[in-house]
Amino acid sequence: MAAEESTGVDTYAGKVRVQWDPAGAVSALGQMIYFIQFLKAAGVFESWVEDSPLRYTSPNAPGKVDVLGTMLLSIVAGHCRYAHMAAIRSDGVNPELLGMKKVVSEDSVRRAFQTAEEEECEQWMSKHLRASYEPLLEECWVLDIDSTVKPLYGHQENAKRGFNPGKPGRPSHVYHTYFIGHLRIVLDVEVQAGNQTASSYAQPGLWKFVDGLGEHLRPAFLRGDCGWGSERMMQEAEQRKLGYLFKLKQSGNVKKLLQRMFGNEGWTTAGQGWQGLESEIRLQGWSRTRRVVVLRRAIREPETPAGQKKKKAADQDAQLRLDLGEMTHKGIVYEYAVLVTSLSDEVLTIAQHYRDRADSENNFDELKNQWGWSGYTTKDMKRCQIMARIIALIYNWWTLYTRLVNPDKHAEAITSRPLLLHAIAKQTRHSNQTTVTITSTHAKAGRIEVVLGQVGRFLKWIKSSTEQLTQAERWRLILSHAFRKFLHGRSLGSIPKLAQPAV
Repeated sequence: MAAEESTGVDTYAGKVRVQWDPAGAVSALGQMIYFIQFLKAAGVFESWVEDSPLRYTSPNAPGKVDVLGTMLLSIVAGHCRYAHMAAIRSDGVNPELLGMKKVVSEDSVRRAFQTAEEEECEQWMSKHLRASYEPLLEECWVLDIDSTVKPLYGHQENAKRGFNPGKPGRPSHVYHTYFIGHLRIVLDVEVQAGNQTASSYAQPGLWKFVDGLGEHLRPAFLRGDCGWGSERMMQEAEQRKLGYLFKLKQSGNVKKLLQRMFGNEGWTTAGQGWQGLESEIRLQGWSRTRRVVVLRRAIREPETPAGQKKKKAADQDAQLRLDLGEMTHKGIVYEYAVLVTSLSDEVLTIAQHYRDRADSENNFDELKNQWGWSGYTTKDMKRCQIMARIIALIYNWWTLYTRLVNPDKHAEAITSRPLLLHAIAKQTRHSNQTTVTITSTHAKAGRIEVVLGQVGRFLKWIKSSTEQLTQAERWRLILSHAFRKFLHGRSLGSIPKLAQPAV
């Protein structure tokens, strides 16, 4: 139907004229323009594209920016399959704003890294992942280490049956991941076969990452669950003089320790209704005696109607309920955890440190269910590894962008996308000037407009007032502003003092 033709449609509001405009430049991701402004001011997107190992020789081949830009738009939009990329091919606004000539097909994206050298791709992604967070490592930080399982449903390389609590027996891959505790920033991710969930498979990559950090960039301590509390792991940390805090498995000797300690009267408050008591233990296979902290909490069972299963109060407060054991002492049922640590902090601080580890579970939930770690699957593991790191990098960029908007807390994509991305945008051109008109349907549209205007003024200041600074120094300024609450108003590193814009 031609654009000027219209037809009448009967509705409950009366007859309405409907007119189609197939040539109109519109987008359902209307507020993406502010995120693009963030990427351009920081210079991170173009440097990522320029360094990419993609090489095309055919005159009909797409440009690197078209392929990587399509990936960016798809991942930020919340897609989890290559086939979903078809949904953004009708976007008439954002591809041009990213410097793209077109949105490429899903097959072009899927095949992009098929012939690329794996080592070259690893160096490329490791470089840009590290650049996204490196200035933050100069502060005191904690390295959270954990693993998650990605179920597979086709014929993928190294799709093995292993530990898979969600879908037992289903072949899978495992993602060994490192995070900056509290900040929800991904340091790196390593994809391995599904039967390699044990920490011993991840340790070579972990220690390679840690050894690649300068002494002043290393974490205050390592933190992980019972899968990481092994002799080899602790020995490696001790050799590097790194602190650690791990949960111990409920072995026979650990249970004997619990039986001895439960009758002790020296239990102290450990916060959140927990009690703690420290001791020392040398388990079979350990090379030395190590400090342990035992935590316990009474499970309160409120009265319920006859025949109805009682609900544990601990299920309502699951901050530390991570595969905890239970033990009865003097008629009271306790849930407990045994932590092994090289830290010298008091019991209350140790307990809170481990409770803070539970936030890494939220990281996995967000990355798998909201950012595509559970999808974007190819037959070979190489491209699965590359895509996992690309998602982690774009997730870091979006996290930093949302921190500019709201520095008080991390906003998961399920909240931040409707707030900061979804809106109708229409692009028009007149007198050699391009205008994008945004219409948001969010209930907080007025507040969003004000806050994004403030972020826009800050990014304009970054571009116009810091020409004498390098890209790395401008990135430090952006990180300092995004994490101003975490840094208590300080700047990262020795950046020249510049007058901040009024916001």
